[in-house]
Amino acid sequence: MTKEELQKMIQLIVSQAKEMKDKHIPGDNSNINYAAIFSQSDKEYKDLLEVIKEIGEVILDTKTGPLFKITTLDTVAGDLKLVKIRKFDKSRLERGDADFTVDDYDRFKKKFLGKDGFKLIERENFEMIELMNSEFNVRAYFSNP
Repeated sequence: MTKEELQKMIQLIVSQAKEMKDKHIPGDNSNINYAAIFSQSDKEYKDLLEVIKEIGEVILDTKTGPLFKITTLDTVAGDLKLVKIRKFDKSRLERGDADFTVDDYDRFKKKFLGKDGFKLIERENFEMIELMNSEFNVRAYFSNP
């Protein structure tokens, strides 16, 4: 894989996540703040890590894979600077995800939580809302700014 192919893969993940988001939230204009590639095998994980080093550097190591600050990448949902390469995980068979920042998270949560495809994800220090739709090979997340 070349760095150009990697960048196209990231742009495709963001594009599909935006398309899914727009289907469920017409008129939403929230911008991307983060994207992740879900490795489809251990070999692909190693390959992706090798290539992403050409466009970015690790800023955080997590148990599911490193987060990179990359050279700004233009996407259909705005400029992207953060990309995670996620280790192969049988529970994440989609191609990846995109995280969008919503201006009024509490209002967004009240409006969309409980609607088809939306689910609350609670972590130790924060929460976010996940959007999944089987018509799409990606996930989308919404968080506080």
